[in-house]
Amino acid sequence: MVYIVALLSVIFLGLAVLVISRMAAVVKSTRGPVEEGRIGMSNRINAALFMVFFVVGLVGAVWSFWYASDYFLPEASSPHGRRTDFLFWLSMAIITVAFLITNALLFFFAWRYQHREGYKAAYYPENHKLELIWTVIPAVVMAVLVFTGWRAWRDIMSEAPADAQVFEIVGKQFNWIVRYPGVDDNKLGAYNYKLIDNSNDTGIDYTDQASFDDFTSTTELHIPVNKPVLLKIRARDVLHSVFIPHMRVKMDAVPGMPTRFWFVADKTTDEMRNITGNQDFGYEIACTEVCGRGHFSMRIRLVVEDEASWQAWCKEQKPLLSSTPELAARIPANLKAKAAKYLPADAPAAPADSTTASTQQGGGVSIARTTIR
Repeated sequence: MVYIVALLSVIFLGLAVLVISRMAAVVKSTRGPVEEGRIGMSNRINAALFMVFFVVGLVGAVWSFWYASDYFLPEASSPHGRRTDFLFWLSMAIITVAFLITNALLFFFAWRYQHREGYKAAYYPENHKLELIWTVIPAVVMAVLVFTGWRAWRDIMSEAPADAQVFEIVGKQFNWIVRYPGVDDNKLGAYNYKLIDNSNDTGIDYTDQASFDDFTSTTELHIPVNKPVLLKIRARDVLHSVFIPHMRVKMDAVPGMPTRFWFVADKTTDEMRNITGNQDFGYEIACTEVCGRGHFSMRIRLVVEDEASWQAWCKEQKPLLSSTPELAARIPANLKAKAAKYLPADAPAAPADSTTASTQQGGGVSIARTTIR
Protein backbone atom coordinates (compact mmCIF):
# COMPACT_ATOMS: atom_id res chain seq x y z
CA MET A 1 0.00 0.00 0.00
CA VAL A 2 2.86 2.38 0.87
CA TYR A 3 4.52 1.75 -2.50
CA ILE A 4 1.27 2.41 -4.37
CA VAL A 5 0.79 5.71 -2.53
CA ALA A 6 4.38 6.66 -3.32
CA LEU A 7 3.88 5.80 -7.00
CA LEU A 8 0.69 7.84 -7.18
CA SER A 9 2.49 10.75 -5.51
CA VAL A 10 5.23 10.66 -8.13
CA ILE A 11 2.66 10.55 -10.93
CA PHE A 12 0.78 13.46 -9.37
CA LEU A 13 3.94 15.54 -9.08
CA GLY A 14 4.85 14.75 -12.68
CA LEU A 15 1.42 15.82 -13.89
CA ALA A 16 1.61 18.97 -11.77
CA VAL A 17 4.97 19.91 -13.33
CA LEU A 18 3.56 19.22 -16.80
CA VAL A 19 0.48 21.37 -16.14
CA ILE A 20 2.60 24.22 -14.83
CA SER A 21 4.88 24.07 -17.86
CA ARG A 22 1.93 24.09 -20.23
CA MET A 23 0.39 27.04 -18.39
CA ALA A 24 3.68 28.89 -18.69
CA ALA A 25 3.68 28.21 -22.41
CA VAL A 26 0.13 29.55 -22.71
CA VAL A 27 1.03 32.70 -20.81
CA LYS A 28 4.08 33.18 -23.01
CA SER A 29 2.00 32.71 -26.16
CA THR A 30 -0.25 35.62 -25.21
CA ARG A 31 2.68 37.99 -25.57
CA GLY A 32 2.98 37.53 -29.30
CA PRO A 33 1.97 35.47 -32.33
CA VAL A 34 2.42 31.71 -32.14
CA GLU A 35 3.17 29.47 -35.07
CA GLU A 36 0.32 27.29 -36.30
CA GLY A 37 2.40 24.13 -35.93
CA ARG A 38 3.10 24.82 -32.29
CA ILE A 39 -0.63 25.26 -31.59
CA GLY A 40 -1.36 21.90 -33.22
CA MET A 41 1.32 20.11 -31.23
CA SER A 42 0.09 21.66 -27.96
CA ASN A 43 -3.47 20.53 -28.62
CA ARG A 44 -2.39 17.02 -29.55
CA ILE A 45 -0.45 16.70 -26.31
CA ASN A 46 -3.35 18.03 -24.23
CA ALA A 47 -5.85 15.80 -26.02
CA ALA A 48 -3.69 12.74 -25.42
CA LEU A 49 -3.28 13.65 -21.76
CA PHE A 50 -7.06 13.89 -21.40
CA MET A 51 -7.42 10.27 -22.55
CA VAL A 52 -4.49 9.11 -20.39
CA PHE A 53 -6.01 10.81 -17.35
CA PHE A 54 -9.40 9.21 -18.00
CA VAL A 55 -7.99 5.70 -18.38
CA VAL A 56 -5.64 6.00 -15.36
CA GLY A 57 -8.43 7.52 -13.27
CA LEU A 58 -10.82 4.72 -14.25
CA VAL A 59 -8.26 2.05 -13.37
CA GLY A 60 -7.56 3.80 -10.06
CA ALA A 61 -11.26 3.98 -9.20
CA VAL A 62 -11.78 0.28 -9.94
CA TRP A 63 -8.71 -0.67 -7.89
CA SER A 64 -9.82 1.54 -5.00
CA PHE A 65 -13.26 -0.10 -4.92
CA TRP A 66 -11.77 -3.59 -5.13
CA TYR A 67 -9.24 -2.86 -2.38
CA ALA A 68 -11.83 -1.31 -0.03
CA SER A 69 -14.34 -4.16 -0.56
CA ASP A 70 -12.51 -6.24 2.06
CA TYR A 71 -13.59 -3.67 4.64
CA PHE A 72 -17.26 -3.54 3.64
CA LEU A 73 -19.82 -4.73 6.16
CA PRO A 74 -21.17 -8.24 5.50
CA GLU A 75 -24.71 -8.77 4.34
CA ALA A 76 -27.17 -7.07 6.68
CA SER A 77 -28.56 -9.18 9.51
CA SER A 78 -32.08 -7.75 9.18
CA PRO A 79 -34.64 -7.72 6.34
CA HIS A 80 -34.95 -3.93 6.32
CA GLY A 81 -31.14 -3.70 6.24
CA ARG A 82 -30.91 -5.80 3.09
CA ARG A 83 -33.61 -3.67 1.50
CA THR A 84 -31.67 -0.53 2.41
CA ASP A 85 -28.47 -2.02 0.98
CA PHE A 86 -30.22 -2.90 -2.28
CA LEU A 87 -31.46 0.67 -2.70
CA PHE A 88 -27.98 2.01 -1.90
CA TRP A 89 -26.22 -0.17 -4.46
CA LEU A 90 -28.95 0.51 -7.04
CA SER A 91 -28.38 4.24 -6.62
CA MET A 92 -24.62 3.78 -6.80
CA ALA A 93 -24.92 1.71 -9.99
CA ILE A 94 -27.09 4.32 -11.71
CA ILE A 95 -24.80 7.16 -10.63
CA THR A 96 -21.70 5.23 -11.74
CA VAL A 97 -23.15 4.49 -15.19
CA ALA A 98 -24.15 8.13 -15.65
CA PHE A 99 -20.70 9.27 -14.46
CA LEU A 100 -18.88 6.93 -16.84
CA ILE A 101 -20.99 7.90 -19.85
CA THR A 102 -20.74 11.66 -19.32
CA ASN A 103 -17.03 11.67 -18.47
CA ALA A 104 -16.14 9.26 -21.27
CA LEU A 105 -17.84 11.62 -23.73
CA LEU A 106 -16.17 14.63 -22.12
CA PHE A 107 -12.64 13.24 -22.41
CA PHE A 108 -13.28 11.61 -25.80
CA PHE A 109 -14.61 14.85 -27.29
CA ALA A 110 -11.56 16.73 -25.99
CA TRP A 111 -9.37 14.28 -27.93
CA ARG A 112 -11.58 13.77 -31.00
CA TYR A 113 -12.37 17.42 -31.66
CA GLN A 114 -9.01 18.97 -30.89
CA HIS A 115 -7.69 21.88 -32.91
CA ARG A 116 -6.73 20.98 -36.47
CA GLU A 117 -5.28 23.25 -39.09
CA GLY A 118 -7.95 24.36 -41.53
CA TYR A 119 -10.80 22.83 -39.49
CA LYS A 120 -13.72 25.06 -38.57
CA ALA A 121 -16.12 24.18 -35.73
CA ALA A 122 -19.77 23.72 -36.68
CA TYR A 123 -22.39 25.95 -35.13
CA TYR A 124 -24.90 23.71 -33.38
CA PRO A 125 -27.23 25.93 -31.32
CA GLU A 126 -30.04 23.53 -30.36
CA ASN A 127 -31.48 20.06 -30.66
CA HIS A 128 -34.91 19.70 -29.08
CA LYS A 129 -34.95 15.92 -29.36
CA LEU A 130 -31.62 15.57 -27.58
CA GLU A 131 -32.65 18.03 -24.86
CA LEU A 132 -35.89 16.10 -24.34
CA ILE A 133 -33.96 12.83 -23.97
CA TRP A 134 -31.47 14.10 -21.41
CA THR A 135 -34.25 15.79 -19.43
CA VAL A 136 -36.92 13.08 -19.41
CA ILE A 137 -34.67 10.07 -18.74
CA PRO A 138 -32.97 11.53 -15.62
CA ALA A 139 -36.34 12.80 -14.39
CA VAL A 140 -37.90 9.33 -14.69
CA VAL A 141 -34.92 7.65 -13.02
CA MET A 142 -34.96 10.16 -10.16
CA ALA A 143 -38.71 9.72 -9.70
CA VAL A 144 -38.31 5.93 -9.45
CA LEU A 145 -35.48 6.28 -6.91
CA VAL A 146 -37.42 8.77 -4.81
CA PHE A 147 -40.57 6.62 -4.86
CA THR A 148 -38.78 3.39 -3.92
CA GLY A 149 -36.83 5.22 -1.20
CA TRP A 150 -40.03 6.72 0.21
CA ARG A 151 -41.71 3.30 0.31
CA ALA A 152 -38.74 1.81 2.14
CA TRP A 153 -38.70 4.70 4.63
CA ARG A 154 -42.45 4.40 5.18
CA ASP A 155 -42.19 0.68 5.94
CA ILE A 156 -39.09 1.00 8.13
CA MET A 157 -40.55 3.85 10.19
CA SER A 158 -44.02 2.34 10.52
CA GLU A 159 -45.49 1.34 13.88
CA ALA A 160 -43.92 -1.76 15.38
CA PRO A 161 -45.97 -4.97 15.28
CA ALA A 162 -48.14 -5.63 18.32
CA ASP A 163 -46.03 -8.66 19.30
CA ALA A 164 -42.73 -6.74 19.21
CA GLN A 165 -40.37 -7.25 22.14
CA VAL A 166 -39.81 -3.83 23.74
CA PHE A 167 -36.55 -2.56 25.22
CA GLU A 168 -35.45 0.87 26.35
CA ILE A 169 -31.98 2.25 25.66
CA VAL A 170 -30.81 5.46 27.30
CA GLY A 171 -27.70 7.37 26.28
CA LYS A 172 -25.65 9.44 28.68
CA GLN A 173 -22.10 10.67 28.78
CA PHE A 174 -20.48 8.25 28.21
CA ASN A 175 -22.30 4.92 28.12
CA TRP A 176 -25.57 3.23 27.21
CA ILE A 177 -28.09 1.94 29.75
CA VAL A 178 -30.50 -0.76 28.60
CA ARG A 179 -33.74 -1.42 30.48
CA TYR A 180 -35.47 -4.76 30.03
CA PRO A 181 -39.07 -5.59 30.86
CA GLY A 182 -39.24 -8.18 33.61
CA VAL A 183 -40.15 -11.77 32.87
CA ASP A 184 -43.25 -11.63 35.06
CA ASP A 185 -45.22 -9.11 33.00
CA ASN A 186 -42.95 -8.46 29.98
CA LYS A 187 -43.87 -4.77 30.22
CA LEU A 188 -41.67 -1.73 30.69
CA GLY A 189 -42.74 0.45 33.56
CA ALA A 190 -43.12 4.22 33.41
CA TYR A 191 -40.24 6.62 33.86
CA ASN A 192 -39.74 10.24 34.92
CA TYR A 193 -36.53 12.14 34.28
CA LYS A 194 -36.98 13.95 37.60
CA LEU A 195 -36.40 10.62 39.39
CA ILE A 196 -32.90 10.11 37.93
CA ASP A 197 -30.17 9.82 40.56
CA ASN A 198 -27.15 7.64 41.35
CA SER A 199 -29.29 4.61 42.20
CA ASN A 200 -31.86 5.08 39.41
CA ASP A 201 -29.94 5.88 36.21
CA THR A 202 -32.96 5.84 33.92
CA GLY A 203 -35.54 7.46 36.21
CA ILE A 204 -37.76 4.39 36.64
CA ASP A 205 -41.06 5.37 38.23
CA TYR A 206 -41.94 2.91 41.00
CA THR A 207 -45.47 4.23 41.36
CA ASP A 208 -46.10 2.02 38.31
CA GLN A 209 -46.14 -1.62 39.38
CA ALA A 210 -45.00 -2.70 35.88
CA SER A 211 -41.59 -1.29 36.89
CA PHE A 212 -41.08 -3.68 39.80
CA ASP A 213 -39.52 -6.50 37.76
CA ASP A 214 -37.62 -4.32 35.25
CA PHE A 215 -33.85 -4.76 35.20
CA THR A 216 -31.02 -2.82 33.57
CA SER A 217 -27.61 -3.43 32.02
CA THR A 218 -24.75 -1.19 30.94
CA THR A 219 -22.70 -3.91 29.23
CA GLU A 220 -24.95 -5.79 26.83
CA LEU A 221 -28.34 -6.02 25.16
CA HIS A 222 -29.77 -9.51 24.57
CA ILE A 223 -32.51 -9.84 21.96
CA PRO A 224 -34.34 -12.84 20.45
CA VAL A 225 -33.76 -13.79 16.81
CA ASN A 226 -36.52 -13.61 14.18
CA LYS A 227 -38.78 -11.52 16.40
CA PRO A 228 -39.67 -7.82 16.01
CA VAL A 229 -37.67 -5.70 18.45
CA LEU A 230 -38.75 -2.19 19.39
CA LEU A 231 -36.10 0.09 20.83
CA LYS A 232 -37.42 3.02 22.83
CA ILE A 233 -34.61 5.55 22.76
CA ARG A 234 -33.85 8.40 25.17
CA ALA A 235 -30.94 10.68 26.06
CA ARG A 236 -30.17 11.98 29.54
CA ASP A 237 -27.88 14.88 28.72
CA VAL A 238 -26.73 15.66 25.16
CA LEU A 239 -27.46 14.37 21.67
CA HIS A 240 -26.43 10.74 21.10
CA SER A 241 -27.19 8.31 18.28
CA VAL A 242 -27.95 4.58 18.43
CA PHE A 243 -26.08 2.75 15.68
CA ILE A 244 -26.14 -1.00 15.04
CA PRO A 245 -24.08 -1.30 11.85
CA HIS A 246 -24.75 -4.96 11.04
CA MET A 247 -28.52 -4.40 11.39
CA ARG A 248 -28.41 -1.08 9.48
CA VAL A 249 -30.09 0.56 12.48
CA LYS A 250 -29.46 4.23 13.25
CA MET A 251 -31.60 6.63 15.24
CA ASP A 252 -30.73 9.75 17.21
CA ALA A 253 -31.23 9.87 20.96
CA VAL A 254 -32.48 13.39 21.65
CA PRO A 255 -32.81 14.94 25.14
CA GLY A 256 -36.45 15.65 25.91
CA MET A 257 -37.71 13.95 22.72
CA PRO A 258 -38.02 10.13 22.93
CA THR A 259 -37.46 8.35 19.60
CA ARG A 260 -37.87 4.74 18.52
CA PHE A 261 -36.77 2.18 15.96
CA TRP A 262 -37.98 -1.35 15.33
CA PHE A 263 -36.28 -4.13 13.40
CA VAL A 264 -36.00 -7.90 13.11
CA ALA A 265 -32.63 -9.55 13.64
CA ASP A 266 -32.61 -12.78 11.59
CA LYS A 267 -29.04 -13.95 12.19
CA THR A 268 -27.84 -14.94 15.63
CA THR A 269 -24.40 -14.00 16.89
CA ASP A 270 -23.25 -17.61 16.46
CA GLU A 271 -24.54 -17.71 12.87
CA MET A 272 -22.62 -14.54 12.05
CA ARG A 273 -19.45 -16.07 13.49
CA ASN A 274 -19.84 -18.97 11.08
CA ILE A 275 -20.69 -16.69 8.13
CA THR A 276 -17.74 -14.35 8.72
CA GLY A 277 -15.33 -17.10 9.79
CA ASN A 278 -14.47 -14.97 12.82
CA GLN A 279 -15.18 -16.75 16.10
CA ASP A 280 -14.60 -13.48 17.95
CA PHE A 281 -17.35 -11.69 16.02
CA GLY A 282 -19.87 -9.75 18.05
CA TYR A 283 -22.63 -7.29 17.26
CA GLU A 284 -22.32 -3.91 18.91
CA ILE A 285 -24.29 -0.75 19.53
CA ALA A 286 -22.22 2.39 19.10
CA CYS A 287 -22.84 6.13 19.30
CA THR A 288 -22.41 7.98 16.01
CA GLU A 289 -22.98 11.48 17.36
CA VAL A 290 -19.92 13.18 18.81
CA CYS A 291 -21.12 13.75 22.37
CA GLY A 292 -17.99 14.83 24.23
CA ARG A 293 -14.48 13.75 25.13
CA GLY A 294 -15.54 10.22 26.07
CA HIS A 295 -17.59 9.62 22.91
CA PHE A 296 -15.23 6.82 21.81
CA SER A 297 -16.25 4.69 24.80
CA MET A 298 -19.99 4.70 24.05
CA ARG A 299 -20.47 1.16 22.90
CA ILE A 300 -22.34 -1.84 24.23
CA ARG A 301 -22.42 -5.48 23.17
CA LEU A 302 -25.48 -6.81 21.33
CA VAL A 303 -26.23 -10.53 21.64
CA VAL A 304 -28.74 -12.12 19.27
CA GLU A 305 -29.85 -15.60 20.34
CA ASP A 306 -32.71 -18.02 19.98
CA GLU A 307 -35.87 -17.48 21.98
CA ALA A 308 -35.17 -20.20 24.54
CA SER A 309 -31.66 -18.94 25.30
CA TRP A 310 -32.91 -15.38 25.56
CA GLN A 311 -35.69 -16.34 27.96
CA ALA A 312 -33.25 -18.33 30.08
CA TRP A 313 -30.83 -15.39 30.25
CA CYS A 314 -33.60 -12.98 31.26
CA LYS A 315 -34.72 -15.28 34.08
CA GLU A 316 -31.18 -15.20 35.49
CA GLN A 317 -31.23 -11.40 35.84
CA LYS A 318 -32.30 -9.62 39.00
CA PRO A 319 -34.77 -6.72 38.98
CA LEU A 320 -33.29 -3.35 39.86
CA LEU A 321 -35.38 -3.42 43.04
CA SER A 322 -33.55 -6.56 44.18
CA SER A 323 -30.06 -5.21 43.51
CA THR A 324 -30.86 -1.69 44.76
CA PRO A 325 -33.30 -2.21 47.66
CA GLU A 326 -33.11 1.45 48.74
CA LEU A 327 -35.45 2.16 45.83
CA ALA A 328 -38.21 0.53 47.89
CA ALA A 329 -38.69 3.87 49.65
CA ARG A 330 -40.19 5.19 46.39
CA ILE A 331 -42.97 2.60 46.25
CA PRO A 332 -46.41 3.82 47.37
CA ALA A 333 -47.81 2.18 50.46
CA ASN A 334 -50.69 0.57 48.59
CA LEU A 335 -48.23 -1.25 46.28
CA LYS A 336 -45.78 -2.42 48.93
CA ALA A 337 -47.31 -5.88 49.11
CA LYS A 338 -47.01 -6.42 45.34
CA ALA A 339 -43.38 -5.28 45.37
CA ALA A 340 -42.40 -7.42 48.36
CA LYS A 341 -41.42 -10.50 46.33
CA TYR A 342 -38.82 -8.48 44.44
CA LEU A 343 -37.20 -7.08 47.58
CA PRO A 344 -34.63 -8.84 49.77
CA ALA A 345 -35.75 -9.71 53.29
CA ASP A 346 -33.55 -7.01 54.84
CA ALA A 347 -34.73 -4.21 52.51
CA PRO A 348 -35.10 -0.85 54.29
CA ALA A 349 -38.63 0.18 55.11
CA ALA A 350 -40.20 3.37 53.85
CA PRO A 351 -39.53 6.48 55.98
CA ALA A 352 -42.02 7.01 58.79
CA ASP A 353 -43.12 10.37 57.42
CA SER A 354 -43.92 8.97 53.97
CA THR A 355 -47.63 9.27 53.38
CA THR A 356 -49.86 8.46 50.52
CA ALA A 357 -51.13 11.82 49.42
CA SER A 358 -53.83 10.62 47.13
CA THR A 359 -55.17 7.57 45.43
CA GLN A 360 -57.40 7.90 42.40
CA GLN A 361 -59.35 5.23 40.65
CA GLY A 362 -59.71 5.66 36.90
CA GLY A 363 -60.47 3.18 34.17
CA GLY A 364 -59.80 0.28 36.51
CA VAL A 365 -56.20 1.43 37.15
CA SER A 366 -55.07 2.59 40.61
CA ILE A 367 -52.80 5.67 40.51
CA ALA A 368 -50.88 6.45 43.72
CA ARG A 369 -48.74 9.47 44.57
CA THR A 370 -46.29 9.35 47.48
CA THR A 371 -44.88 12.47 49.09
CA ILE A 372 -41.54 12.13 50.88
CA ARG A 373 -40.69 15.03 53.16
